[in-house]
Amino acid sequence: MEFQDVVRRRRMVRTFTPDPVSPESLDRILHNATRGPSAGFSQGQAFLVLEGAELETFWTVGAAWVHESARTAPLVIVPLSSKRVYLDRYAEDDKGWTDRAESHWPVPYWHIDTGMAALLILQTAVDEGLGAVFFGIDPSLVTEFREAFGVPEDHEPIGAIAIGRSAEPKPTNTSAITRRRRSLDDVVHRGRW
Repeated sequence: MEFQDVVRRRRMVRTFTPDPVSPESLDRILHNATRGPSAGFSQGQAFLVLEGAELETFWTVGAAWVHESARTAPLVIVPLSSKRVYLDRYAEDDKGWTDRAESHWPVPYWHIDTGMAALLILQTAVDEGLGAVFFGIDPSLVTEFREAFGVPEDHEPIGAIAIGRSAEPKPTNTSAITRRRRSLDDVVHRGRW
């Protein structure tokens, strides 16, 4: 698929067929996720892959913020960010922030970079002919989620992505169709605001 087609076709799919995602598609999705930008090449992302019986546990302990129909997905990937990896990386000799202070960072790049990896997951799913939806994990469930899947304390789930073959009809009345996308003139400011 051409890249512009991937960008144009990417949308959140919330209902899936029960067909499994092929191992080849999953491997490609995960490989591409690791190709996202990473401040200082810190690579502070990890990806928890859940399929089969693991999904029942996940839907119980981690997925309060998703439409019920998304629970039909045969695959969920949870992107996790690790602040510690970034702070450790920037304390190395070639970066020089030996105090590991989070205050050096203008924004939490560990979350931003992991968000970019999540977008690569969403785009690769489209390129594989699959649908996907990104959704949040309820903060009150994160401890239970960590315990259920052995996630280390220094890895923060930034959300989750359900992936599978779309079972949705062609959209006709979604906000992406009923609301116009903001024009470039509304969102782009060249030289000054």
